[in-house]
Amino acid sequence: MPEADGGTIRDRFDAISPLDYRFYGGDPEMYAALHAFLSEDAAVSSRARAEAALAKALAAEGLCREEDAMAIADACARVSAQEVAVEEERTRHDVRALVNVIRSRTAQVSRRFVHLGATSYDIVDSANARRYRDAVEQAVLPALARLAARCIVIAEAEADTPQIGRTHGRFAEPITFGFAMSAYVSRLGARIDLLANAARSLPGKLSGAVGAYNALGLLVADPRALERRYLDILGLPARSQSSQIVEPEPWSDLAHACISAMGVMANLADDMRHLQRSEIAEIAEAFGETQVGSSTMPHKRNPVSFENVKSIWKAFAPRIVTTYLDQISEHQRDLTNSASQRFLGETIAATAYCAVRLERSLAGVRVDRERMKANLTAARSQVVAEPLYVLLAKHGHDDAHEIVRRLTIESERSGKPLLDVALQSEELRTLLSELPPEERAALDRPEEYRGLAASVARETASSWRDRLRRYLVE
Repeated sequence: MPEADGGTIRDRFDAISPLDYRFYGGDPEMYAALHAFLSEDAAVSSRARAEAALAKALAAEGLCREEDAMAIADACARVSAQEVAVEEERTRHDVRALVNVIRSRTAQVSRRFVHLGATSYDIVDSANARRYRDAVEQAVLPALARLAARCIVIAEAEADTPQIGRTHGRFAEPITFGFAMSAYVSRLGARIDLLANAARSLPGKLSGAVGAYNALGLLVADPRALERRYLDILGLPARSQSSQIVEPEPWSDLAHACISAMGVMANLADDMRHLQRSEIAEIAEAFGETQVGSSTMPHKRNPVSFENVKSIWKAFAPRIVTTYLDQISEHQRDLTNSASQRFLGETIAATAYCAVRLERSLAGVRVDRERMKANLTAARSQVVAEPLYVLLAKHGHDDAHEIVRRLTIESERSGKPLLDVALQSEELRTLLSELPPEERAALDRPEEYRGLAASVARETASSWRDRLRRYLVE
């Protein structure tokens, strides 16, 4: 097997993960948005910034001079992932490799203060919390907010577009297409808020090898005050207690927020995919001039973007289990989360990718209102059943549901519209003739039996438009 130059990967086409060589790595816009937070370069740079924050906190406590802290911070700013990786080949320890590189760039008089009093995960967990939060706030939340905004546009534009509702894959009652889209506005909005809170709550720590501030207690009278200084510099909250690692539940909360957001996107994508089925054909995904739908069927126009989003969710949803497994760390810490937790960044990237791809797909969707009308007309006879049952019960029939159930069977058997079958009964004909005009309209024009669908669509869209503005980064 030929060896790549330098014995390692050269470009994205050398990568194993399709997230790298096809999805995130294959999209220049996504790469630009996420690389600064989720790459190995970003991980090393973030840890170096945490080491610089530690030096500044030590200086603020009077443990070293400002000049020492500035020298260490300058060295941290010049560290590269490549040189840390080379040093790690010798140390077999990633954080000690980072510390050694920083020390090699720092004058001897200041060198002893690098990493002083800290354990590895005072740096790693704090650095990850900051970079993951930044990734969510600067890339994922804006992408999700743009997706929700796209749904808002469709919900408002189609608020009055009649559509047959479907439950269990069968005709149900009339709604509007805008109402259907507004449900996703609400669900996405709630996931966005959840994700924002989870990211903002990611904690850091500076409490030492077992979380009891042993080493820091040798340096300062109030170790917690030093920890607060360190975390304030990084802009992170502390928890009331930690072990060698931060409490694991905030990582689980972040993963859950990401994967449940992907779940909403997968559900939306699935609905859009099914609405393009040949026998439904109520919407159509944009298709490029040179795009190919099948290698053998030239006529095919497949809903590939929507299917891709669902497929990404299928790949990442099971990863939530790994995050829950990472809650278990024996006593004050073991290493069983050290490899698995490194994949959390991929979940964040996948969430952003799904949001971007789904928003682009919805931007090109064509709504076929005539087809929606035709499908609703095809369901016209069936949807009379609910208003007929409700009105009969409201106006005195003591077994309305059962009588309408039997009438629907007769309607299906005879091929006659349900209302016509009902009017063959003198009892029902008399009762129905006495209905107020606005109630009778639900039976005579069942396609207009849409409840509050249009107003709910508009209210939901308007409410979330205002709430989502804070997540849109210019």
